[in-house]
Amino acid sequence: MIEKFKKLLEKHDKVSIITHRNPDGDTLGTGLGIYAVLKKAGKQVEICNIDKELPKSLDFLPHFAKIKSQINFDNSLIITCDSGSIDLLGFDLSLREIVNIDHHQSNTNYGTLNIVDSKSVSASMVAYKLLKDDFEMTKDMATCFYVALVTDTQNFITLNVNKDVFSVASELISFGINLAEVNKNLTQRKSLSSLRVLSATLDTLELYEDAQIASMVVSKDILEKTGARLNDTTGLIDYGIALVTVKIAILIIEFPNHLKVSFRSDAADVSSLAVHFGGGGHLMASGFISNELDIDLVLKKIKKEIKKRGLINGT
Repeated sequence: MIEKFKKLLEKHDKVSIITHRNPDGDTLGTGLGIYAVLKKAGKQVEICNIDKELPKSLDFLPHFAKIKSQINFDNSLIITCDSGSIDLLGFDLSLREIVNIDHHQSNTNYGTLNIVDSKSVSASMVAYKLLKDDFEMTKDMATCFYVALVTDTQNFITLNVNKDVFSVASELISFGINLAEVNKNLTQRKSLSSLRVLSATLDTLELYEDAQIASMVVSKDILEKTGARLNDTTGLIDYGIALVTVKIAILIIEFPNHLKVSFRSDAADVSSLAVHFGGGGHLMASGFISNELDIDLVLKKIKKEIKKRGLINGT
């Protein structure tokens, strides 16, 4: 795989790294890590995200200020990070050669070269394993890949964490990562609006099926009253799945023209559930976008499908 990757790099003078819309730590960490490696290798590189507002909690990452909201290079090699579908990127990438680096089981293999490993816990893990033996690794790269690894495993607590994950984490730490800085930025940079939206969202908590399903809603009204942005809602769904009886948590965020629906589970395959509704994601963390704006109706359809698939006890 690395030889095919290097041939595509040699074929192109410039590289455009693309991260997915509504970016999280894995897509940005992976993209910035690859950016650091390729810059060190002497390539002309740009990194882009269609969203103009990026998570402030990640602005400590090396080269974060270089992220642009448009692609400036013509005929560049495209490297996409942590995106299961080309639609999640937001850019017109037709007629471009694409290296698709990802770990989602639901990836559609849209690339010229698809480097997708669903057994990896993060896209950064896929990227690091691809690059580490053939490119010079740096502290900046390691910091970015490590943050991606930490955020996508929720501080190493997801069920897919294993010995290999800690081995990769150890290798990355050996490059001299400032762990104190990383930990402080990831855990102690909450905005006031994020606390307000947490309080308001917890008030919407509903339980179903003997408290095996939990739902929460961030309405347009809540967003307006709390002043919260989408980035402030990160982690809200974890409060639903934290309840001892809950097997599947649902979070619905209401926007003017669509609903953003997220799933978390303790062991159930919510990836297939999300795919059923036109989305995708990880085995136990996934979601979809709904053009149906009736929240009660969407919840009803989701609960019906959960029962139909036997994803909770007694169904």
